[in-house]
Amino acid sequence: MKITEQRQGAVLVLKPEGPLTGPDVPVLKQRLIDTLAASLGRFVVDMSAVPFVDSGGLEALLDVTEEMNKGGQILRLCAANKTIREVLDLTDLSAQFDHFEDSNTAVRSFL
Repeated sequence: MKITEQRQGAVLVLKPEGPLTGPDVPVLKQRLIDTLAASLGRFVVDMSAVPFVDSGGLEALLDVTEEMNKGGQILRLCAANKTIREVLDLTDLSAQFDHFEDSNTAVRSFL
């Protein structure tokens, strides 16, 4: 899985590309955990290039947000498509994350 990074001030925006399934799940999870440690939780996951997420992908995102909750933080997701938003709603996981329409809005949420 390709994951691009873009720094906007003190916030890092990570943009995974491709479905969050199978062997890509541990790659993204480890990258998010590493980013959490390096950025003190000041990062956003831009989901605009992720067409869908399987149960393993959901579990990985939930694991990361649970780790962040230990420090009083929550995982910020932005630009998730309708399919991903519906999956999060159907699984009652939507409330576990902060959702934003785009990366600029998500980055501003740190102010």
